[in-house]
Amino acid sequence: MTGGTFDASDMAAQLVAGLPRQAAPTDTLAAKMVPGGSFILDRPDTTPAVWGHGSEVLWAEGEALMIVGPNGVGKTTLGTQIVKARLGLQRTVLGLPVTPTTRRVLYLAMDRPAQIARAMGRVFCGEDRMTLDERLIFWKGPPPLDLAKHPSVLTEMCRDADADTVVVDSLKDAALGLSEDEVGAGWNRARQGALASGVEVLELHHPKKAGAGGAPPTTLSDVYGSAWLTAGAGSVISLHGEAGDPIVSMRHHKQPVEEVGPWRLQHDHTRGVTGIWHHSDLVAMAVKSGTQGITTKTAAAALFEAERPTPAQCEKARRKLTSLVAAGLLVEHNPGAPKPVTWHAAATHILNGVA
Repeated sequence: MTGGTFDASDMAAQLVAGLPRQAAPTDTLAAKMVPGGSFILDRPDTTPAVWGHGSEVLWAEGEALMIVGPNGVGKTTLGTQIVKARLGLQRTVLGLPVTPTTRRVLYLAMDRPAQIARAMGRVFCGEDRMTLDERLIFWKGPPPLDLAKHPSVLTEMCRDADADTVVVDSLKDAALGLSEDEVGAGWNRARQGALASGVEVLELHHPKKAGAGGAPPTTLSDVYGSAWLTAGAGSVISLHGEAGDPIVSMRHHKQPVEEVGPWRLQHDHTRGVTGIWHHSDLVAMAVKSGTQGITTKTAAAALFEAERPTPAQCEKARRKLTSLVAAGLLVEHNPGAPKPVTWHAAATHILNGVA
């Protein structure tokens, strides 16, 4: 987008001819390499987040976030709120902070751009026009070239837009044949190239057809397409429900740090605002249980709304309980004893003298 116009024909001609737009001199490659000590030991104490904080990170810096869901469950609505916060027009989404960008957001409105514009019109208003004109730029319709076959194009589009954030809406329109590993690997190369250039990547995508009884996705294998799509993403969350439902479920299938949720989300379709409608508060459960405490299985059943939680769900619940102990909110009772481990609210533990 040089001067606001992306020269797709010029790029296409060069790529078809096998000519890179700008060859990197070999003497600059060493300058991009990082000493082992710096790479391994100079990490920040906490994971830098685009969206989240501490151990609750839904989008980590330098790693792609993929939001998966069928049509009509609010992927674009949620993505728009993240964009709004990225532009500095709001601070949080779902109660978690979003780091504002200092440059532009490039939105690839490839899947029904008119519908995307209507959805965004519920979130932004006339007072936002100056920020939108200066900081948000759109590509309407199909990309200039298949981004899996020509991975460098994504980075070039972001560079020409002066964008350090790109939203891909949706992934099926960026590359054709996503079920093929060659295509999945090609898209991952495009994604990783953009990330390496300093661009944060948000992708909206679709699941496979729902299972028996319309069951929600439970694993990464429920995401449509090649395994390369999720393998190269840093975080994958899914939304599930019927099209137009005001309340949908959210699961965090792949995590940069710890699992966030699961939650029930409530969409206000009139205002384009999403909030947490329901989540299980393990500390509140422990307080209510008094000296009896709660078990890992009880916590897992509440978190995952499962009458018989799986061993994996129990292990995830145990990790959440352990993190609440580390935060000083819960106390573990009977660790290592023949009796089942129970978890108590710290204040209740002290007041009732649970030894």
